[in-house]
Amino acid sequence: MLRYIVTRIALSIPILLAVFTLVFIVVRIIPGDPAEAALGDYASKQAVEALRERMGLNDPLIVQYLRFLGDLLRGDLGISMISGKPISEQVAHVLPYTLQLTFASILIGTLFGIPLGVFTATRRNTFIDYLGRIISLAGLSVPAFYFGILLILFFAIKIDLFPAVGGGDLKKPVENLKHLVLPALTLGLIMTTSVTRLTRSAMLNVLSEDYVRTARAKGLCERAVIIKHALRSAMVPIVSIIGLWAASLIGDSVMTEVVFSRPGLGKMLVGAIMQRDYAALQSIMVIYAAFVVLINLVTDLIYGLVDPRISH
Repeated sequence: MLRYIVTRIALSIPILLAVFTLVFIVVRIIPGDPAEAALGDYASKQAVEALRERMGLNDPLIVQYLRFLGDLLRGDLGISMISGKPISEQVAHVLPYTLQLTFASILIGTLFGIPLGVFTATRRNTFIDYLGRIISLAGLSVPAFYFGILLILFFAIKIDLFPAVGGGDLKKPVENLKHLVLPALTLGLIMTTSVTRLTRSAMLNVLSEDYVRTARAKGLCERAVIIKHALRSAMVPIVSIIGLWAASLIGDSVMTEVVFSRPGLGKMLVGAIMQRDYAALQSIMVIYAAFVVLINLVTDLIYGLVDPRISH
């Protein structure tokens, strides 16, 4: 198992380097001059040229790339072209809100999706199964931003149970939790529908296997057969879908944070795009890419725990 872990970590390093390189190239090929974007359309050519020199944009591309990697290794994300403040300080302020939203959504999608998938699979072709399939299909068809607006209309405006906008103060857990509920439900319930459908399919494939029938023939209780034998064998595809959703939730949080006016990397990314803050845009894309690679690595490691055959 240790060899498997070391191998997966080693493979993640070149992937991370490739992703960082892609981010560097994408930001460089975006139309427009970063210096002109920072100073405005009416800036003089001398001022633009001076800013380009200060930003290192006149250096050869390979020099810019090596400087970019060196700054990342030191944890330096650069200076915002709009605010003039270190980007790392801005990220440190909003990152906890994005992580909160992502982890809460994954928790909701997992805790509800797996039991519902098992429940509908064990009642195949019954009214409960048909109802669950219809609801899960409907859930996958609703965009996250639209579902978020519906939750705001009902829970924030109609019954005034939760706040509609903001992220709350991190130093006040109760207030922070109230602001987290609606955004987390928006993403978590949509994830629940996907996890439910895949768990149901995986369980149906496993329940027809010989070893499940053998376990029942031995007289094991149905709960033990479902949990210890069937569900454990079906966990590999379930872990896959949870890993995919964990990666996609990092991106889906962009629109959700905008809808709920919630601080986070997503809202910061939109602001960087609107203000043409190339330095902040590059840094945020690097952080998103690093999280996706990290999530894929964790998913691979969980594979080895769920199914020991994978680690060999």
